[in-house]
Amino acid sequence: MTDSESIYSVSELNRETKRLLANHFRTVQVQGEISNLSLPSSGHYYFTLKDTQAQIRCAMFKGQQQRLRFKPANGDLVVATAQVSLYEPRGDYQLVVEHLAEAGDGALRLAFERLKQKLLAEGLFDQERKKPLPALPSRIGVITSPSGAAIHDILSVLKRRFPAIPVLVYPVAVQGDNAKFEISAALAKANRDPQADVLILARGGGSLEDLWAFNEEIVARAIAASEIPVISAVGHEVDFSIADFVADLRAPTPSAAAERVVPDANTLLGAFVGFERQILRLMQQKLLRQHQHLQWLQKALGSQHPGQKLQRNAQRLDELELRLQHALQNRLAHARQQLAIREQRLYRSQPLAAIKNQQRQLQFFRQRLQAAMHGKIAMLKSRHAAAAQTLHAVSPLATLERGYAIVQHHGSPQLVKSIGPLNAGDLLDTRFADGSIVSRITDICRD
Repeated sequence: MTDSESIYSVSELNRETKRLLANHFRTVQVQGEISNLSLPSSGHYYFTLKDTQAQIRCAMFKGQQQRLRFKPANGDLVVATAQVSLYEPRGDYQLVVEHLAEAGDGALRLAFERLKQKLLAEGLFDQERKKPLPALPSRIGVITSPSGAAIHDILSVLKRRFPAIPVLVYPVAVQGDNAKFEISAALAKANRDPQADVLILARGGGSLEDLWAFNEEIVARAIAASEIPVISAVGHEVDFSIADFVADLRAPTPSAAAERVVPDANTLLGAFVGFERQILRLMQQKLLRQHQHLQWLQKALGSQHPGQKLQRNAQRLDELELRLQHALQNRLAHARQQLAIREQRLYRSQPLAAIKNQQRQLQFFRQRLQAAMHGKIAMLKSRHAAAAQTLHAVSPLATLERGYAIVQHHGSPQLVKSIGPLNAGDLLDTRFADGSIVSRITDICRD
């Protein structure tokens, strides 16, 4: 008797068959002729692919049709990129088509997928290896045809958004047999002589064959080897190339790449103006608070401010210094007169020994006078410094900074020195080094 565990229901068998097909085949490319094309109101395509010996049903859903470059018709020879599947309700084996290309593009599509899978396995598409773009590049490099529409679009956008940033163009062919070599050489040159902070690799739209240079392995590896961030902007928004996957950023069009690589200068300027106004407002508020605090200090200290006493003492010191200078000058003048008299006497008597002796004495007195003058000035300055230090020590502010406080009757300059005249309910002003408070007496404890 058959074991019940080996008996499938129809649904189970179809489901298991669908799973086996999906796991074994994954994505396949099939070439055939379209027949029995059906276009229902849902927008999906249903058709049959056939050759001379066999046929298979196909379904292409509406969301996959955006990348089609042609309108399929019965009799078209096409290459379908699809998932092998099974329509479970009817048990129909079918292809779920992801992309459809005319048969002439079939070999290119196959080469595209093979290189894509190869580079994907090597990790060249990994997000971790992609380099960030500079926030504001000092120079932008553009690798493209110098006569194509792409360079004009890029330069127009850059001029509008941030005209101050210079652009360095690396002219290359973007189509034809030599295009892949020129593009990879331009990438290498830009890295050997790194004048640009970011590179835009750009080309306008075209057929798969027109864009094929950007699907070449030599170009992909040159992009991956670039130490300068690369933006790929090849074709239109629906076009994808190998360069798009390897590049640090893919832009749907050359104009979009230019939009992405620089900020808008007017927006940036507006932000800077806003920051400037905010900083100015904060500075004005800070200065106003400091000015108000200074006015309070001046009002609180009044004539007892140590700075005023220091100023008066400094003026007194200046007067004493002037008097000392006058006195020294008078003494020096008197000494010169005496010296002149003695020189005349010596000149008449010609005593050489006496002259030398007087010269030594004169030098001695001169040194003593200079020493006395400097000593007197130093003594006066020392007294002035001591007086300034004493004034600071007895300054009310210095007392407050040592942790003491000044207590006054509220609204009165009278100091409170004892609890004798105080009563419960009185208001007091208490001043500290960094501010003051108003308090009310709730209880009095007398010693």
